[in-house]
Amino acid sequence: MRRPPGTVRIVAGSRRGRRLRVPEAGEVRPTSEVVREAIFDALGPIGGLTVLDLFAGTGAMGLEALSRGAARCVFVEQERKVAEMLRANIGALDYLQASRVVNADYRTALESIDRTGETFDLLFVDPPYRMLPEVEVTLTERVSSLLCDGGVVILESQKGSHPALGAVPVFDRVYGDTRVTMVCIRRIAP
Repeated sequence: MRRPPGTVRIVAGSRRGRRLRVPEAGEVRPTSEVVREAIFDALGPIGGLTVLDLFAGTGAMGLEALSRGAARCVFVEQERKVAEMLRANIGALDYLQASRVVNADYRTALESIDRTGETFDLLFVDPPYRMLPEVEVTLTERVSSLLCDGGVVILESQKGSHPALGAVPVFDRVYGDTRVTMVCIRRIAP
């Protein structure tokens, strides 16, 4: 069954089958249902976890996490028009209380989050592919302050790339043209 153009479907959880609005072609690259399903299968149960969704676009990753039981999600989206659509998707799925949208450049958002001391269990990162090298450097410097001990970075990139954020990936698979790399952050006690 083909989905209508301009929509993305929540794959599982309490909002399974609900559709998200998608901006005009080219404005965002929503993670496909197949890739989202594979990511969440690899993560296992996520009930009660906290999520940071960088480069959120439609919010498909963060909203999928909330549908599957995550406690809250902070969505970061730079483009104002896309952030407005993201807010509409959050409202349509009734996740206003569990969500916060930061309409800012990802670096500015990370600095702001860092100042508050807020930490997360899951960090979804799906930048425009051309930005991947810059994003990797920025995240490598900040990831230990953003994630709880045992937190996981889930990074989407092009099939031929090999990102690692300075750590050995615990998961690295290719689905079509998309590579999914997961890195677990462990702190070593002093």
